[in-house]
Amino acid sequence: MAANMKGMLQEDLRAAILKSKVLVVGAGGIGCEILKNLVMSGFPDVEIIDLDTIDVSNLNRQFLFQKKHVGMSKAKVACETASTFNPDVKIKHYHDSITSPDFGLSFFKRFTIVLNALDNRAARNHVNRMCLAADVPLIESGTAGYEGQVELIKKGLSQCYECTPKAAQKTFPGCTIRNTPSEPIHCIVWAKHLFNQLFGEDDPDQDVSPDTADPEAADIAGKEALQSESNNKGNIDRVSTRIWAQSCDYDPEKLFTKLFHDDIKYLLSMDNLWKKRRPPTPLNWRELPDGVAGCSKEINYPGLKDQQRWSISKCGSIFAESLKNLNQALRASQEKSSTNFLVWDKDDQHAMDFVAACANIRAYIFGIPQKTRFDIKSMAGNIIPAIATTNAIIAGMVVLHAYQVLSNNLQACRSVYLRLKMNHRNQLLVPEKALNPPNPKCYVCAPTPQAVLAVDTANMTIKELEELVLKNRLNMIAPDVMIDGTGAVVISSEEGETDCNNDKKLEELGIKDGTILKVDDFHQNYSLTIFVVYREKPGPKDDSPLFLITADKDALKPKEIEEKPSTSNGQQNATVSADIAAKKRKPDSTDVEDIAAKKRKLQVNKTDDDDDDDICIIDSNDVSYSNSSELTKTKKLESSEDDCLIVCD
Repeated sequence: MAANMKGMLQEDLRAAILKSKVLVVGAGGIGCEILKNLVMSGFPDVEIIDLDTIDVSNLNRQFLFQKKHVGMSKAKVACETASTFNPDVKIKHYHDSITSPDFGLSFFKRFTIVLNALDNRAARNHVNRMCLAADVPLIESGTAGYEGQVELIKKGLSQCYECTPKAAQKTFPGCTIRNTPSEPIHCIVWAKHLFNQLFGEDDPDQDVSPDTADPEAADIAGKEALQSESNNKGNIDRVSTRIWAQSCDYDPEKLFTKLFHDDIKYLLSMDNLWKKRRPPTPLNWRELPDGVAGCSKEINYPGLKDQQRWSISKCGSIFAESLKNLNQALRASQEKSSTNFLVWDKDDQHAMDFVAACANIRAYIFGIPQKTRFDIKSMAGNIIPAIATTNAIIAGMVVLHAYQVLSNNLQACRSVYLRLKMNHRNQLLVPEKALNPPNPKCYVCAPTPQAVLAVDTANMTIKELEELVLKNRLNMIAPDVMIDGTGAVVISSEEGETDCNNDKKLEELGIKDGTILKVDDFHQNYSLTIFVVYREKPGPKDDSPLFLITADKDALKPKEIEEKPSTSNGQQNATVSADIAAKKRKPDSTDVEDIAAKKRKLQVNKTDDDDDDDICIIDSNDVSYSNSSELTKTKKLESSEDDCLIVCD
């Protein structure tokens, strides 16, 4: 191996490689390829960390694993397999989460370079912050189907992973999910919530029963609701749904009647909901479509079983069978570990069958196109199919970037994009013209990080501030929050210290319009100043988010548009006036961050090629295009049903 290195690499680079210590974060599709490349290139000291275990679905692209390894630690098996390629390399593995307190600042400072091969945004954000704090070069990579990206993140030299805001995760009002679904994804979210109600951990926010508080129903619901035996027993509130299901031993007919007949009849009594919509059609358990004479037969397509469409009759059979198996799994779990719930997993056959069947039955009821099990799994699990060749190409680029870093040639580490559609130069790999500079308003890597929080201070609680804003949106691990000026501590990372504040509204503790919060996360060595701006809470039928985070207060204000000069053409004048009026409308709150993000992307993601060669960071779960000529693609991808979903009432 040393002889091969000597013939291929310059002497200075060979020496730097032999002195280096590399951390690989992630042992999945890209991580396996990176580890193989490092070992075969003669890197002598490598550590790899991954919390995941090997699943059968990994074997088609994660070549360090075999069927006998299913259920074992990815990091451990990857380490053992890669060691056989080059016994001279020292590889250490960790079966753990990179966000664990065990891997703090001192841990990251041990490495010459960090290579990210992660598949989720929260962990990427954390590694980004730790490498900035430790001043260690980070090479970030990601793939999405046939496309991918590699970029260098170096403190003070290049933009960090969070310099360009990522598209916000999609949200749907709870009343849409429970009362008026109109897209397949609405039915899939409803089915996942149903799984959690029947078998998962208690969560009152995941109720699937008709929403009688829906303002669009205008209090008409309830008077003419069907009073069947099922409703008499189980006009069930969200607390007792599971208890009722257990009392009838998860009887498929009783559950089906409650969910897909009685609840639908109840919804039909909400007359206001159906004045401008197609009303749903209740189903009878013993007369399912395709299960009675004269109905169309099930549609079968050539190919994989999961890619065939199920008839509604078959959905009913699968619903019953999956209920039986999940009930048995719940009992087995209670006997073995006293765990009183199941965790939904897209790779669990029975859990996935249950969600697919329920989603398709509900879609049929509301006149929504049904999906194959394969499609539903992709949407429910937030999956963009992984391509082994894409992973291999990107992993190769990662190690080539590592060579440039070790050669101290950082300016050559331009971001590189793998494009399925080649440009006019027939380039499959499209490099940036130069390193993208840091965003001076980034709330992570700016010299004095700060952000603006627009929120209804009279309604948001301190617990929501901690969980929804600081941990979920700003990706902090253990934040401490103090009100600037008064020194009052409202959130403490010390267990139990500020628990008494959890249910209090922000205004009760003096957090209102104009308040400045000082936030520290010592685990990430990260500090942030937050300026609070009052914003009315969106209504229950409003798709606006509960809060907004921006780097600049001006981004919250509607932009003034100058009027165009009048022309001699009357029709053109009318068009111009209408255009001006449209542009002067106050933008929706959901658009504020997207507008700012697109403007930044247009400023920093220019290449030396045509405009259609510019794309922004690609995650396994996050694909978006930056250039104006790609807006059609952007709109399509942002409305894609593969995005992660959160339901907000």
